[in-house]
This record gives sequence, structure tokens and C-alpha cells, in this order.
Amino acid sequence: MTTQFDILILGSGPAATRIAEKCAEKFNVAVIDSQKIGGICALHGCNPKKVLVHAAELVDWTRRSKGQLIADDSQARIDWSQLIAFKETFTKPVTPQKTKKFEKKNISIFQGNARFTGLQTIEVDSTEMKGDKIVICTGARPAPLNIPGEDLLTHSDQFLQTPRLPAEILFIGGGYISFEFAHVAQRAGSAVTVMDHNERPLSGFEPSLVDRLVKYSRDLGINIILSADVLSLYKNKNRKLEVTVKQNWTEKEYYTDMVVHGAGRVPATDGLDLERAAIEYDETGIKVNQFMQSISNPHVYAAGDVAATDQPRLTPVANQQGFTVVKNILEGNQATPDYGVVPRVLFTVPQLAAVGMNEDQASEAEYDFEVQQGDMSSWGSLRKVGATCAAYKILIDRQTDQILGAHLLAPDAGETINLFALAMKFRLTATDVKSVLFAFPTSASGIRNML
Repeated sequence: MTTQFDILILGSGPAATRIAEKCAEKFNVAVIDSQKIGGICALHGCNPKKVLVHAAELVDWTRRSKGQLIADDSQARIDWSQLIAFKETFTKPVTPQKTKKFEKKNISIFQGNARFTGLQTIEVDSTEMKGDKIVICTGARPAPLNIPGEDLLTHSDQFLQTPRLPAEILFIGGGYISFEFAHVAQRAGSAVTVMDHNERPLSGFEPSLVDRLVKYSRDLGINIILSADVLSLYKNKNRKLEVTVKQNWTEKEYYTDMVVHGAGRVPATDGLDLERAAIEYDETGIKVNQFMQSISNPHVYAAGDVAATDQPRLTPVANQQGFTVVKNILEGNQATPDYGVVPRVLFTVPQLAAVGMNEDQASEAEYDFEVQQGDMSSWGSLRKVGATCAAYKILIDRQTDQILGAHLLAPDAGETINLFALAMKFRLTATDVKSVLFAFPTSASGIRNML
């Protein structure tokens, strides 16, 4: 017995939710998810992570303000169990609220593992259903490391739920997850190590600012080990995790209480049996055309982290792709995603942010450009808050005066970078931006000094 739907949607994150709710106004829609309804971003990603980051920022503000803004004996510490309990006031309501909203819109919900059985058919725990259109929004999962003891790793969702923070934590990988959680854990009192196989971590960000952040992180007490490959994990008789690492052709053991997987994520296509639906995909995700439609099965669309595009795997990108899929399902294939320029923010303390090109990319594209860069820690707006690690690098096209890229390291970099993204999307020149009278004294008012 096959149940017929107009639209089948795999996943319930940001892109899936937008598609389901809009399509439900005209079509019979079903949402299928093997996890709790709500998606990674709301339950185990961006939103709960930011709660923890705010706690680290408060501690950092207090520590760097002693003897200047507040008394030397002022104390601030993170009560981890209290913090996790507060974080759950944001995550616990997500599933019941979204479930209620889906039900109100007559969206059917199926919990279970979905797999394709044909071009338009899916099986979920022995229940077969058919969709005129099928949208895959299954997101991403931790990349397999293929090392002995991999089952001993703590994943990011588990870290966000751990009731007690251990004394020693080792993060594998030098990307977003490792650095953001490392800065939180260090402010919470844990001894933290970040281990990356690259010579420089955070490959998607401006190298000179990454170097500053790495130095600042080490000064805080975060042990950052580069050019190191983790070979295996093992729990010894003392219940310590023994991590064997190869560095400079030499093997060494590290001992810790928790090892967190921060070594990247891959599109979540395993178990979907995409071959049975003639859906082309590779390690970058499901191959789609400009309409976010499968290049090999016209009944299928994909959006979010599971789709193979040249865009960063970020929530705003997933949302934009979701809007595009909705428009194309409702009106026929006409819409393409309008990304503009996508800002990226690393929520360490301080924050690292970027939008547009770096120097290598601008040179490769053969732009004639100038670089404006400098240390901002002596600026009044940053001295007022005791910030000692702050810098910028801006790339400006000499021919058109347009901003090619902006790179910031500062406490409010995540907010300020949005102004650069706005200027770049609407092709404002550096002179245009510099002519704006920003409110003063604010972090954004420093933009005029950067250009």
C-alpha cells in the first residue's frame, strides 16, 4: 500500500521548514525526519551554540575589565550545568512548537529512516509513500575519521548536552566547531587542546587574522597543535582517553577526558539509497542545477547542506535555497538563489568574520586592488571595552572603488561584517560607505577608518 503526497520533504531544518509551510498552502505535504523535528541549527547548532558563546563573552568581559571598568576582585565563572539548563529553555520547545505548527497546517509528520525505492517513492520503516515532488534537506553529519576508537568521540550535539564539563578536553580539527567550543570550554575552566592536521587552522578565513587569533588563543591557555594527525583513540584502565597522534613523523600519546569531533561535516546522504532514484551525488552532496533541482531526476530538489553548490554551508544559504525551491515548485522552474555575498562568522571570543574575497582570490581573479589593514586594539571604541586582539583587512578595487573583501577580528565583528555585506551586495563604493555618518561611538563607526 503506497500513500500518495504532492510533496515529500526529507528533513525538518530551516530549508525544509520553509518549503513545507509554504507548499502546504496549496499541496498535500509530508515531512520525514529520523531525528527530532526541528533540525540541527535550532536543536544542536547555531542557536544553542550562541547561548554558550554569550556565557564565554561575559566571562571574558569581566576578566579583561578588572582594574579598569570593574574592581580587581570581581569574579565571574560559568556554572556549566546551569548554563546547559538555560540553553535547553531554547532547544526543548523547538520540537513541540514546530510539530504543532506543522499539524496546524495539515503537514503529515513521519519519524524514521527514509530510503528511496524508486524515482518518486520512499520507504520509511516499511511504510511506502510516493511524492509528485521530493525535496531532500537532510543536512550534514560529522565526517567519518576512519580511525580505531572512533566510537569514543563526542559529537557537537553531545557536547551541547553534556551535563558536566570535564577537566580536560581535546578537539580534533581546526574549524568552526573546535575553535568556538574551545573558547567556551576554556572560559568555563577546562584545560583545552585543539589539534589540526593543517599547518594553519580555519582555512576559510584571512590567514593574517587567523594567526592573530591563534596567538591570542594560545595566550589564553588553549593548546593548539598543528600539522598533527590523530591515529587512534583508546580508553585506558584509568578511564582516560588515550589519543595517539603522528606529528613530524613521530608518534605521541595525549591523555584527556573528552575528545570532540570538530574535523568537518559531510552531506548526509548515507542510507538514502539515492541510486535507486537515479539521483547523482558525490562527496560534495546532491548534484543540482541552477533551480536547486536534481540534474538526473527532475522529480527531486535539494536544499541546504546536502546540496552540492559553491556556497558555504550556512543557515542563511539554506534559507535562500529553500525560498528558491518553493518558488520553483509553485510556479515552475524560474527562480535561482540570490545569494549576494555571504558573510561568515566564527563565534570565538573575539569573533572572526569575513565576506567576499581574500588576497589570493582577488589576485587569481586578476583584480587590481589595494589593501587597507591595521591593528584596531588601540582604537578608542575597543580600548573602552579592554579588547586587546582586534584587526582588519579590506580589499578595494582600484578601478571601480568597490569593496572586494572585508576581514575583521574584533568583539563585534559578527555585526559589523553585515554592513560590508550590505555594501557589497548593492555595489556601493568604498567612498560611498565612508561618506555614511555612522552613530558614534559604536563599533560600526570604525568602518570609516578602515576604508
